[in-house]
Order: sequence, then C-alpha cells, then structure tokens
Amino acid sequence: MNPSGRSLQPVALRRIILEQSKRANVGHIGSALSVADILAALYSGILRIERPDDPERDRFILSKGHAALALYAALHLRGFLDAETLDTYCADGSLLGVHPERALPGVDFATGSLGHGLSIGTGAALGARLSSSSRRAFVLVSDAELGEGSLWEAVMFAAHHRLSNLVAIVDWNGQQALGYTEDVLSLRGLPDRFRSFGWDVHELDGHDPEAIERAVSGLELRGDGPPHVLLARTTFGKGVSFMERKIHWHYWPMSDEEYVQALAEVEAGGET
Repeated sequence: MNPSGRSLQPVALRRIILEQSKRANVGHIGSALSVADILAALYSGILRIERPDDPERDRFILSKGHAALALYAALHLRGFLDAETLDTYCADGSLLGVHPERALPGVDFATGSLGHGLSIGTGAALGARLSSSSRRAFVLVSDAELGEGSLWEAVMFAAHHRLSNLVAIVDWNGQQALGYTEDVLSLRGLPDRFRSFGWDVHELDGHDPEAIERAVSGLELRGDGPPHVLLARTTFGKGVSFMERKIHWHYWPMSDEEYVQALAEVEAGGET
C-alpha cells in the first residue's frame, strides 16, 4: 500500500475517466479504461512517491500519453491533484490536456509522441544509477508503440547497461487508433523478442492489480541485472460492454445515453 495508506480501486479510476471525459466531451476513453487497473496497482503499492517533488521518488512515465485521463484520476485519488483542478480537464488554459504536461505536479515527463517514453525511462534509470540513487523508473507503453524503432533502441540500450531499476509495462490490448495490432504490425512472439534482447520477461493479467503488485515485488530492482518487462494482457475499453475491443472508441466521446449506460456498467462491475 502507498505511504498515504490509500488503496486505489480501479472502479474509482474508471468512474473519474467517464465523468471527466463526458464533462469535457473528449474521447480517448477506451485507452484510459484499458490501463486503469495497472495505474491502480502502481499508485497503490508499487511506486515509492511520498510527494511529487521528492527528488528520490520513483519516476513514472506514461508513454501512451493519450491515456492521461487515467493518470489524472490516479493522481487525484492519491491526493496529488485536487478536485477543482481535475475539473479543468481539457478546458482552456488547463494543464490537464489529453496528453500529460510536465508542469503538472505528479507528471515527471511530458509524453504523447508515441514510442519515446521508454527512452526517457531508460535515461531516468541510468541517471539514478549514476547518482547512486535507489529510485526506480517505471514506463507504461502501448503495444502499438512496439512498432516504433526508437523503442527498440531503448530496449537494446537498457539491456546493454543492465538497468535492473527499469520496469516497462506493456498495455497489451491488441489494438490502436486505426486497427487491430495484429493487422497493422504483428507482435507474434513478443515475449521471446524481449528475451532475445536480454530482458527479464513476465506475462500477466493487466486487469489484476494484486497480480501486478506481486510480480513487481518479485523483481530484482537493484544491482547489475537485466531490465524487466511486464506484458500485461488487457481489454481496450475494459468495463464498458459497448466500448470493449471497439476501434472507434479510441476517439469518440459519449452521448448522454452512452454515458449513463457506461457509468452503470462500471459501477456494477467494480468494487465499492
């Protein structure tokens, strides 16, 4: 559990995602719902962050920046983002855009140019080693980003430098903006691809926060060892039946009727 004593419930994150996306009439809902359980695990018991400005805090990079609303929900539930600021999501002059901005407390790096987040995280992990710090770097990437060359440069670099304080988490939901990942650029044999570069590979259910916490607790995150990757199987639009695995919910906002149904389904399917 995090230092505040708060265990984040995925249903609470999903509720905020739906409420704020509806209020702002903005899409990217399915992507945010896909990673809600992962962020609940990270901000409940994995990331060592007592306050956003602590220089020794763990670094978190949301490489799939278009899921920023899920991150804002987690920051709010951790007490790092107040309700008034949260309600400015996508408003004029707000720091809470569709993609995260570094100026917002709790956001370590601005992201959204897909494929670059792991390079940033690799630099953060190397920087921690060079400064003799115990901080770790966690990077959440989309499976679609695995089609970017810069990401594989970071994979090679991290393995070469034995950055054991680096953890990549792949949101393996099998789809992206313009189609299903298998049709756009196949990821068949993905675990072996990472192993071939010298990474420590773990496959798990990305909608099981306890399994995610157990997996990370079993990693050797100090010393001269391989970097780690959690291949987290997820469902795009998780928790809302008419959004799950539907490509167009990468962009579409909700109608009033869709919002009522989505909220009811999330509430019915989650813990209170």
